[in-house]
Amino acid sequence: MKKRTQIWIVVALAVAALVFDAFLAVRHGFFDLNVYYGAINYWADGGSLYDFVRKGSTYGFTYPPFAALTMLPMAVLSWPVAVAIGSLATVGVTVWLMRELLKPVIAKRRWTPWFALAISLCLLAVYEPFRETFLFGQVNMLLVGLVAADLLLLLSKRSRWAGVGIGLATAIKLTPGIFILYLLITKRWRAALVASVTAAGATLLAAAIAPDASREFWTSALWDTDRVGVLAFISNQSVQGVVARLDPAHPSKLLWAAGILAVLTIWFVRSRRAAASGDETLGLALTGIVGVLISPVTWVHHLVWAIPAFVLILERGGRRLQVFAALAFAVLCSRLVWVYQFDFSGVDGFVFANAYVWIMLALLALTPGLVAAKGELQLGGVKVAPGVPVKVPRSVRV
Repeated sequence: MKKRTQIWIVVALAVAALVFDAFLAVRHGFFDLNVYYGAINYWADGGSLYDFVRKGSTYGFTYPPFAALTMLPMAVLSWPVAVAIGSLATVGVTVWLMRELLKPVIAKRRWTPWFALAISLCLLAVYEPFRETFLFGQVNMLLVGLVAADLLLLLSKRSRWAGVGIGLATAIKLTPGIFILYLLITKRWRAALVASVTAAGATLLAAAIAPDASREFWTSALWDTDRVGVLAFISNQSVQGVVARLDPAHPSKLLWAAGILAVLTIWFVRSRRAAASGDETLGLALTGIVGVLISPVTWVHHLVWAIPAFVLILERGGRRLQVFAALAFAVLCSRLVWVYQFDFSGVDGFVFANAYVWIMLALLALTPGLVAAKGELQLGGVKVAPGVPVKVPRSVRV
């Protein structure tokens, strides 16, 4: 394809994405970033970090004190500058992440790198979890970037620093801690230790610098579910959200536990297989997805963790799986669940109000690993029959 044609395709897609978002995207005014900004400034002026509540809302700072320390420079920045830096950081990390994820796709399909990256960014612009992350001013992509750098760059090369990114992400927001469990179940003991020590060290550093805030978070704010939101709210696209919407007044703990157990079982089996084949990209995809499924509260913008799964299906999936992924991606662009924001009763409510959860479950089960034709494992050009033990050379680790 000629470069001029590629440019016109990218321009057309970019315009289409802008038009789509102009009609469908909700302008949040960087609401979450404004909560961070207000809380940090309130704290810097002598107030209690977890007492801050954004004017006109019930929302305050919900992250650990270490996260507040990383955001402390906002206390000397104007609001427009904070928005600019936060937005550029999200875009920058996203560009890097997509470049890393797309490398195998580009090599396989012989695409022009800049063209593949530009197309992917246009698609992400209409992907509801990403556009919500951007328009809320959320930190999701920064956390995905930390974890991805750890798994794809450090762990895959057996670096002694493997685990640092996961540890820092866990200290900033607890949910990436699922990746420490991933390291443990796949027997990467050193990386798991480094991640745990990093998370603990960052947490203790925050406790030493801000003892009052640390005490309040770990003894009170962390356990106050009212600070996060209502479990049955339509944006909560987790297993807990599904159960809560079935009976908002009395959600079944037994049903929730059964769902979590099933999800963790699939993840455990598939993650161990991924690690055995050196497939860290699949490990990233599966663990990111299981993290959003088992979390008590997973807002729509948290589903950016599914991005690696979609790229893997593009790279490795058969035609039917790619068609499914395209339809699933379209649903995740559509704001479908919000149609049922105020009434999620009935069969249609159960099916469509939880649509994003069903997609995450499908991705957990169907995202392909390093498998070639006839069920053979492809390792550096050498096919290995299923069930045959093999030591994966460092040179072929993803």
